[in-house]
Amino acid sequence: MSLPRYPEYKASGVEWLGEVPGHWEVKRLKQACHVFPSNVDKKSHDGETPVNLCNYTDVYYNETITVDMEFMAATATDDQIAKFTLRAGDTIITKDSETADDIAIGAYVPADLPGVICGYHLSMIRPLADTAGAFVKRLFDSTYVRSCVAVRANGLTRVGLGQYEIDNLELPFPPLTEQQTIAAFLDSETGKIDALIAEQQRLVELLAEKRQAVISHAVTKGLNPNARMKDTGIEWLGEVPEHWGISQSRRMFAVRSQPALASDRMLTASQKHGILFQSDFVEREGRRVVEVIIGIESLKHVEPDDFIISMRSFQGGIEWCKLRGSTSFHYVMLKPIKWVYPHFFSYLFKSITYIQALRATTDLIRDGQELRYSNFAQVDLPIVPIEEQKCIASFLDIEVAKFDTLTAEANRAIALLQERRSALISAAVTGRIDVRKELTQVGITA
Repeated sequence: MSLPRYPEYKASGVEWLGEVPGHWEVKRLKQACHVFPSNVDKKSHDGETPVNLCNYTDVYYNETITVDMEFMAATATDDQIAKFTLRAGDTIITKDSETADDIAIGAYVPADLPGVICGYHLSMIRPLADTAGAFVKRLFDSTYVRSCVAVRANGLTRVGLGQYEIDNLELPFPPLTEQQTIAAFLDSETGKIDALIAEQQRLVELLAEKRQAVISHAVTKGLNPNARMKDTGIEWLGEVPEHWGISQSRRMFAVRSQPALASDRMLTASQKHGILFQSDFVEREGRRVVEVIIGIESLKHVEPDDFIISMRSFQGGIEWCKLRGSTSFHYVMLKPIKWVYPHFFSYLFKSITYIQALRATTDLIRDGQELRYSNFAQVDLPIVPIEEQKCIASFLDIEVAKFDTLTAEANRAIALLQERRSALISAAVTGRIDVRKELTQVGITA
């Protein structure tokens, strides 16, 4: 989409903003809106009125706040209810978080929400008479308002924006009717882009499901569609080829309890990257991990082709290690004993059917719950001829690579669409493009 520029521009007086259309104004946010940092926490207090609380995650994960959302139950005083009840035109933003990137994320309130209160860690921005709330929301979606906010945020363990910083954000404002026009145009165009993003996201989900189905079928049924099958009597395996056996997992894998060696490099286990040297993990993620401050005697040695049970194994399976090193004493190291081709079991241990079998060994699973060897030992495993394990692993390498290539292409498409969406919003709310005629041409009324 190629859109014209305005016929005349002027200096905004704001370095990061540059020029704005000649008839626009630059105002501090407090000149266009009232800003109310909320002090309503998520607790319920005796003597206060029950309310529905719009909290941080409601704003962070949603473009709009609407009546059909499930809100947290809390209480508030009469003064808080009068001040923080959500009204049509409000924009709610996050005012503090762990990183500056997560500050000033906004959600728009399109209709009055009686009984719904703006919660703690949020600020409510209410437009004055000459300001369109929907335009304010789009300002907070723009890349340079996000950059401006990131510069002003401060804090050590938690980063935040104070009332002064929010009040004094210098922002461009066209006349009211033009604000409404721009907001309506962006609603239309971002809606189209969002639909395309949703299509690609559904494709990614479908590819992940098919990828898992191919893996689960191969590691439990083999590759020969004409093989004679037998019932194992084991729920997660069902029928397997007749020539396969079944074994208790403790006969195939033992716990490695060898202390770390002085020459060992520290390893990090993650569902996203598998097992990496800790330094490589930090480089890939761009963030540090919790450094080990205990002695080497508390670390465990790991050999190539061991498998590591980590804190997320109930969620994502058991990790295959291809490196020699050491890792936390919290992890369980499994060393193959017999009937094991590690590459094959790297697929089996990450298959959804096996992960579901692991989950069935405990009554309650919470995020980060440790999987113990006792859980692992409860799930019987197939005995597959080694040469057949190798063939299955090679087949899955090829098939999984196809799925991963298609998934990467879809994710690239999503990233490009998101960039296009962000650029369009930023250009429109700062006057880099003139959308007034475009709006009337597509038959939209602001």
